[in-house]
Amino acid sequence: MIWLTWRQFRTQARVAAAALAAIAVYLVYLGSRIRDDYKGVLGCRPSDCGTTRHNFDESYTGPLVIAGLLLLAAPALIGMFWGAPLITREVEERTDRLVWNQSLTRTRWLVTKLVVLALVSAAVTGLFSLLLTWNASRYDQFIGNRFGALNFASRNVVPLGYAVFAFVLGTVIGLVVRRTLVAMALTLAVFAVVQLLVPTLVREHLMTPVTATVAFDEDTPSRSDLLAVNDRGATIIGYTMAGTWSLTDEAKVLNADGTPYTSQQATACDKSSPTGGVACMARQNLHFSYTYQPADRYWPFQWIELCMYLAVTLLLAAFGLWWIRRRSG
Repeated sequence: MIWLTWRQFRTQARVAAAALAAIAVYLVYLGSRIRDDYKGVLGCRPSDCGTTRHNFDESYTGPLVIAGLLLLAAPALIGMFWGAPLITREVEERTDRLVWNQSLTRTRWLVTKLVVLALVSAAVTGLFSLLLTWNASRYDQFIGNRFGALNFASRNVVPLGYAVFAFVLGTVIGLVVRRTLVAMALTLAVFAVVQLLVPTLVREHLMTPVTATVAFDEDTPSRSDLLAVNDRGATIIGYTMAGTWSLTDEAKVLNADGTPYTSQQATACDKSSPTGGVACMARQNLHFSYTYQPADRYWPFQWIELCMYLAVTLLLAAFGLWWIRRRSG
């Protein structure tokens, strides 16, 4: 049965191997360039560091975003072209009547197919992820945004969960709808919805966020997108501690006693401080609340999300086995 599975799958495997080899050549080349240029960033002269860091960012953001999107697309393609036709092809070609009426039960047939091809899916995506993680490691150190939606989903171990889930999802959808094109379209739609909902609604709640009280200092505006002072008081927008995943979009600046910092106080600061309003604000014991996921939770998040996808995959596989036995009845 394993030999037969390989015989039926060998064309897809060769295409995947060729594509992975081409991607590997490019990623090794790009990774070598990134490492060489990163040495220049580390060894830049103070007067040139701003330009050097800007050029490094500009040179590699685009290629790495494209590579990350391609890795996210790989599980979807696996689900569409490997998973969805797995059973629908047998049904549409009427070979299911021959295959499922031999001494080999349809349950064992499906288990063998799922195990072998899920392992191949994980291997292909895992190698791609390994290459991209190595390739982008210096850039990720430079940017310091490992929790970013694209960076997190296209690095290390979570892509393996996506690939196995997408393959089994496509297989089960094909088992139910029994039409190849419909199964492919539904697989893409469901997988895309899941990939949209998990990072936006689920991931931040995998572990309880931490809320800290942060003192306002002169470096606070540089870690934020905007410091807005108006009639409603002072608000910090987009503040981020290095390496953390910020869950705070806006934070109200508060006085030491917990009352909001007012625009009148800011105006008085501007008038009384020759060094500027921010320096004056930094001397007034101001603070704000910051909710975030700490940097040291990156790997726990990776493993938790991987296990979550694998658990859902097992449930899908169990449903598929129940369904195929039901059909046989």
